[in-house]
Amino acid sequence: MLSLENVHLSFSGIKALNGVSLDVQKGELVAVIGPNGAGKTSLFNCISGLYKPDKGEISFKGKSLLGTPSSSRSKLGLARMFQNIEVYEYLTVLENMLLGRHHLYKSNWWQEIFRTPAAKSEEIKQRKRVEEIIDFLDLESYRLTPCGILPYGILKRVELGRALCMDPEILLLDEPASGLNQEETEDMARYILDIKEEFGLSQILIEHHLHMVLDLADKVVVMDFGECIANGTPEEVQKDPAVLSAYMGKEE
Repeated sequence: MLSLENVHLSFSGIKALNGVSLDVQKGELVAVIGPNGAGKTSLFNCISGLYKPDKGEISFKGKSLLGTPSSSRSKLGLARMFQNIEVYEYLTVLENMLLGRHHLYKSNWWQEIFRTPAAKSEEIKQRKRVEEIIDFLDLESYRLTPCGILPYGILKRVELGRALCMDPEILLLDEPASGLNQEETEDMARYILDIKEEFGLSQILIEHHLHMVLDLADKVVVMDFGECIANGTPEEVQKDPAVLSAYMGKEE
């Protein structure tokens, strides 16, 4: 589904990524972990098109993504939930999530202006999908509430919902449990697992909650100083001496 081969990225001579290779299969949940500054977010930025690698290849379903702008990658089937919430606070939950469907609308601009039957039919179709995601994430009671007055934990779900509304084939989850309490973290883990089981989406997860990662992931990639130092099942990674040294602060 997604393949990274020997990806390099530097900033003013500082190596953010140093020969990173990674494969994600259809329906697989891959977790990327590592200490702060290991290069995890830089990796996501290269996949989503915010950064252009200095060297290496990134391909999606066998086709290179290099040279494809980030706006076009969403149309190909890539969606990202950002660590920092970026919702429109004066818009409702429903309206924010409808924005995730923007690239899927089939009606023309003039049909929208004059509210033609085709435009109305298209809006009904897109709203139906958004309502399904709202129901999936237990957001029914907030659907018409402006996001600016909602608590942080609910906004995290809205951020996830907007990404799901894009109907992606691969979902990039950048620290979805960041800033959440224990109960909210458990809820988020349940949603991520349900996404895998019900939608069959491939997911790449960056997360600092190790218990959450080890419970959810099919495969774990461990990064340190821009390099992949381990790659395997959660059970294999937990026993890797390099991981114990770099990530958990234990001696090899």
